[in-house]
Amino acid sequence: MNGAEMFRYMPWPFEEGTFPAALGAVVTRSVLGGAAVLQVLHSPEGDWAVSDGEDPNAPGACVATHIRHVVSADPTLEELAAIPPGTQADRRTPDDPWELSSFEWGEE
Repeated sequence: MNGAEMFRYMPWPFEEGTFPAALGAVVTRSVLGGAAVLQVLHSPEGDWAVSDGEDPNAPGACVATHIRHVVSADPTLEELAAIPPGTQADRRTPDDPWELSSFEWGEE
């Protein structure tokens, strides 16, 4: 996928119920380095974020990348392509089921 286009937003629900190859996400560097994905957010605005539960707001903690990179490393994430905007998915370990909850940005 080197040099491929990446889009912040893509029409949802996704065709075939899978993440589109060109969809971008904010991903913690630790996940890209092999840490287990423990949290996935589909923001009310349509953005996607993927984390291992560490603070994504720490300086340099995240990068934007194609979500397919993360899904290729952990195919269990594919089922989350169906979660609607404003939903967060969490699990304690990679073997645990995903728990879904509503998400809204807090006041700053």
